[in-house]
Amino acid sequence: MSQQGGRPTGQEDDWWGQLYGDATGDTGPTTAPDSLDDRFASAAGTVNGVPGTGAEVPPPRVGTAAAEQLSTFPAGLPRPPGFTVKAPQEHTPPETEAEPRSATPPPRDPPPTTSPPTTPPVHTATHADLPAVPPTPLDYVGNGPPTYAAEPTALPPADPDDLDDLVADTVLDGAHYGACTLRAVSLRGDSARYRGEPRRDSLLTARFGAGDHALVLVAMATGARATPNAHRAAAQACHWIGRAVGRSHPRLAEDTRAARRGDLKSGLHRLTDRSLGRLRASAVEQGIEPEEYAVTLRCLLLPADAGCRTRVFFGVGTGGLFRLRDGEWQDIEPRVTDATGDPVVGFGSPPAETPEGDRLTMDLGIATPPSPYDPAPEAPREPFRFRASVARPGDTLLMCTGGLADPLRGEPDLAAYLTGRWSAPEPPGLAAFLADAQVRVKGYADDRTAAAVWEA
Repeated sequence: MSQQGGRPTGQEDDWWGQLYGDATGDTGPTTAPDSLDDRFASAAGTVNGVPGTGAEVPPPRVGTAAAEQLSTFPAGLPRPPGFTVKAPQEHTPPETEAEPRSATPPPRDPPPTTSPPTTPPVHTATHADLPAVPPTPLDYVGNGPPTYAAEPTALPPADPDDLDDLVADTVLDGAHYGACTLRAVSLRGDSARYRGEPRRDSLLTARFGAGDHALVLVAMATGARATPNAHRAAAQACHWIGRAVGRSHPRLAEDTRAARRGDLKSGLHRLTDRSLGRLRASAVEQGIEPEEYAVTLRCLLLPADAGCRTRVFFGVGTGGLFRLRDGEWQDIEPRVTDATGDPVVGFGSPPAETPEGDRLTMDLGIATPPSPYDPAPEAPREPFRFRASVARPGDTLLMCTGGLADPLRGEPDLAAYLTGRWSAPEPPGLAAFLADAQVRVKGYADDRTAAAVWEA
């Protein structure tokens, strides 16, 4: 230990004794003193060689001369087993990694004489850069908020023995057939929601048949105002017209594809009269005045054949039939004085069949049974409304009850709002359509039922 300037302490089991104990002969002085690398490597090898210790020499602090020396072992010196040196966190330039390490870091290169690169200009997004977004759904339009709350308040009274008579506040439906996408909704008006009255409107959507021969029917009815059975009358009217159309759907689908306007008008007129006649007969059975069990009925026939764009409307009573084309609303409700409706442009059967170019379907092959009532129920007093037209790609056809037709005609802001919402290339989803259909207008609080068809 003369070379280290001290003597052993007598504890032969410590690492110092293992290095410089008496069992190992002293080699004497050397011509050159031990380097720091020699001493550290010897000590590390001894510590790592002790069984069970699992010791690891921690790396020296970054930035010291020892760190520079220990990051790379000198040439010719084997790395001890288990010895690891963690790389310093400071990054060494690549051009100096192959050079011998020294305690003094090399001088840095002088700063470049060239000018720094120019920062590219930053483009700030403007409204013109953003995609067009439809306006946010609104609660109401017009000069002021409606009188009633926007959400349902009171439920209608329920009979525990007749729960099937209950009517939901809102009904929502949709489908896609052929070239058209259908959205349909029926919701209780603000006044009925506040007073706890049932929805007087009824909605029926049904598909009859399959494939290209299928026929989609949308029927909506509104019961008489201020009558306790209005919701029942509306539901019965929709079911009876649905049954009549369903039983005759093969012939109706054929006439629609062939665009036989006269055939369709006469046949649907007969089916409508019979369905509403049954409604009046039901009122007699229940001991109700027929006027209290009357309804307005509006129907739409849509063929599933993608090659047929004929859309057929028929019904009795007031409401609305509109078409959104090229960003403008067109009121195409058939006039009462023109019960025959408008012809289908560009279609029709050969003129040789009849002077009008149509062959009469009459009652679509359904025999008229004798009436079980004496006298027979009177025919509806309202005139029959009919219209068959050809849709264009991009059109939106809207059929609705008076609850939506009246504010659409009377409030320009509502028409403008729906124009913006329904002029997009893609039809709205069910939730979006419901939000649009229930945008309120002060002074209009009736039930709303609407069916819209988007043409691909």
